[in-house]
Amino acid sequence: MKTTIRINPKYEGLREWLKTLPERFESGGREIYNLRNVIKVMDAPGGLTLNVKRYHKPRFPNSFIYSLGVRKAKGKRAFEYPERLQAAGIDTPEPVAYIEQRNGGILGYSFFVSIQCDYGHTMYEVANGKTSDYAPLMEALGQYSARIHDARIMHLDYTPGNILWKQDSHGIFHFCLVDINRMRFDKEVSMLEGCENLKKMWGSRELISIMVRSYALARGFDAATCEEVVMRLRRNFWRHYKNKDGLPFKIEE
Repeated sequence: MKTTIRINPKYEGLREWLKTLPERFESGGREIYNLRNVIKVMDAPGGLTLNVKRYHKPRFPNSFIYSLGVRKAKGKRAFEYPERLQAAGIDTPEPVAYIEQRNGGILGYSFFVSIQCDYGHTMYEVANGKTSDYAPLMEALGQYSARIHDARIMHLDYTPGNILWKQDSHGIFHFCLVDINRMRFDKEVSMLEGCENLKKMWGSRELISIMVRSYALARGFDAATCEEVVMRLRRNFWRHYKNKDGLPFKIEE
């Protein structure tokens, strides 16, 4: 088994700790997610709190696609993309390291290590919230989404769980993108593509409408047209969602 580590120069002092991370991952840290991939929050030297995501071992044919470099492994993309996001003024957790294990040249487990984001909220919170409570947040989310798209960037998994947020003491909302291994850069985002990107947001029709109209205004699109497009795409998406009966909000006919 060969282990390779790429480290953000700022965190070179963690090299020895990172070398043993794959062996300690199973028993260490606090698990916060466990499906195909596993995410843990772990304490590191120097008082750092790290977010460690272990990607599952890719299956054929992806095992060869990633191993031969035809496509970059997810963890490697997650390690490299923050620099491009931060250059555009879009917040995402600071990368610490990318670790990959190979057996006979074939990619096995890989790990993406970043500074744990302290924002404390995700957009799932809006699911069954009152319009009066969350209207300002959704308006801010619309403006934020417009800023991402105007920067010619698309998060291809733009879902409530991948958008963290907090509100500062002045009432200003701040957002942070996570799970960024699926991104598109340097291509104009059309109105239809932008609307498509918003269809997975959770919340009542009223809250989604506030977000979409704020987005349209920020990008100079017709608000009524954007709203009609997003609502249609949203209905179609959630009607075919595998867990649609468990959604905490109503999807209008």
